[in-house]
Amino acid sequence: MTVAGIGSRKGVSVEDVLAAIETALETHGLTMTALSALATAEFKKDEEAIAAAGRVLSLPVIVVDDATLQAASSDTLSHSDLSQDVAGTPSVSEASALAVVGKGARLLGPRTVLGPVTCAIAISGDAP
Repeated sequence: MTVAGIGSRKGVSVEDVLAAIETALETHGLTMTALSALATAEFKKDEEAIAAAGRVLSLPVIVVDDATLQAASSDTLSHSDLSQDVAGTPSVSEASALAVVGKGARLLGPRTVLGPVTCAIAISGDAP
């Protein structure tokens, strides 16, 4: 399983989200077809651009509840003071991707920041 975790400022465009996903995947030598799902934090569940990106890519957008997000936070690689203050996690994109992949998840690297959107790629132990 390969999941793109998404964090963003409020009111981003779907183009911003898609560009961040593509940039993060390219950083790790992957294409959009590698993705199994998108993930984000509960407080971003109404961010239309993230939902729209899921529709464009024909991927589910999995919203991670606060407790599960917190549980995955200790394995993040990046730290944003803003993310910590607002979401209670050092990286929304990294923690949400890790949470959705679940046990044995690992990040391919720190989140990619592209303008107002962050994207982190997490994989399961059996992913290529």
